[in-house]
Amino acid sequence: MTEDTQGKPGGEPESSDSMRTFGAVVQALREHEGMSRQELGLAVRFSKHTVASVELGRRMPDQEFVDRADEVLGNTGALRKAVEYLNRQPGLAAWFRRWAQLEAKAISLYTYECRMLPGLLQTEAYARQLFVDELPPLTDEEIEANWIARAKRQELLRARPNTAFGFILEEHLFRRCTGGLDVTRDVIDHVLRIAQWRNVEIQVMPQVCKSHAGLHGPLQLLETPENKWYAYTEAPESGQLISDVKVISVLQQRYARMRAQALTLEDSVSLLERMRGEL
Repeated sequence: MTEDTQGKPGGEPESSDSMRTFGAVVQALREHEGMSRQELGLAVRFSKHTVASVELGRRMPDQEFVDRADEVLGNTGALRKAVEYLNRQPGLAAWFRRWAQLEAKAISLYTYECRMLPGLLQTEAYARQLFVDELPPLTDEEIEANWIARAKRQELLRARPNTAFGFILEEHLFRRCTGGLDVTRDVIDHVLRIAQWRNVEIQVMPQVCKSHAGLHGPLQLLETPENKWYAYTEAPESGQLISDVKVISVLQQRYARMRAQALTLEDSVSLLERMRGEL
């Protein structure tokens, strides 16, 4: 399942073996450095209670916690590597949870999508169709929980007016008519409304495109309040959070090239309006 959730709705998901193992590694490195939980908390700018929750496997660590703790506890890269193997059962998909934590505080967020409309732009009917199409099939309760989680994420667009959001969307995402004609009409209307917001830029990549820098697949880029960049890519049942500056530089180059190859903001709106009129 892409993006938001998997498993039961509501509350904090239970711990997992990988979370407890990661916590034990943090504790071992901390004790090797002769630090208390309070001292580590001060060093990484998190509370001692957060440190305890991570060490006991009760809390999925924020990416900032991982990066800062790795530097403080020997700067070996062990924690950055170990966090890639975290999972939690059940609940929010572990591979997406770490990205979502960064997403909630980002000052810039850029998305290229070629498979489906990004979760931040989906209507309820469109999202529910995606959930219905999931295999193995989801229960009604899981579908409801997934939509609630997705709707909550969508609050970012309005709740963060100072965050710059950019989306490059393939034309065929609209022409596929996922969910039927009525759903597609509502989706296009919804995207057109969002495109009018000052902090959102939406560009359409035309179906006929001689040169395309995004053939490697979907990607997301974000900038934190500390002006640090992260990237995220996703495959079925997995995702990769990228902090390597060299890799991010390559992805930024690709996204910049796609912005030049896609239709302008005005032409994108015009195309969406024409497609809406054809339905």
